[in-house]
Amino acid sequence: MRVVVFDYGSGNIHSAMRALAQAGAKPVLTSDKDASLEADGLVVPGVGAFAACMDQLRAHGGQEVIRTRIEEGKPVLGICVGHQILFSHGVEHDIEADGVGIYPGTVRKLPTRRLPHMGWNEVLRDDHSTFFKDTNRYYFVHSYAALTPKDIPENAVGLWTTHEGVPFIAAVEYGPVLSTQFHPEKSGRAGIVLLTAWVESLVRQRSWIWQHDRWDA
Repeated sequence: MRVVVFDYGSGNIHSAMRALAQAGAKPVLTSDKDASLEADGLVVPGVGAFAACMDQLRAHGGQEVIRTRIEEGKPVLGICVGHQILFSHGVEHDIEADGVGIYPGTVRKLPTRRLPHMGWNEVLRDDHSTFFKDTNRYYFVHSYAALTPKDIPENAVGLWTTHEGVPFIAAVEYGPVLSTQFHPEKSGRAGIVLLTAWVESLVRQRSWIWQHDRWDA
């Protein structure tokens, strides 16, 4: 599978590349727009502050790439801050910044005593989910998250976990988009299983497109 890891200067790029290769993809690290638009799957990593990541993403044309892919039904995987920037807004240190706007909500500071939220935590299964049919433990490192069901579209599937009893959205499935607040590339076997399922979904989509083009011809 042609998987592009979008290189815009933010993210655990090398660990993501290794995990994607282990999951069966042939990842390419690039910020080239054409390659990013044409790939079977696009991975958007991210580490750091929301506003800074958005500035870097815009500087490389990533906002337009993500929106165009989603409009065309092409898969996108967002990881950590790459998940957060898909929301409409982020508030960090009282500074509000615009996100890509795929999800309607705002990413905010977790209202908990202990931050960052760092370590392993359970993401609850959901019968409506494609990728989270079972409850599994994944690795989190963050202090900000989307906190309410209204933060995601009504027809999206939101997966949940808690930190110090506070629930927050751990992952979202929305059309061609899968995004995770946790790091699948740091989540051991459970993370590889998730990435493998995502790569296999790209295979199915490519097969469907090939058949569709063949029928149209």
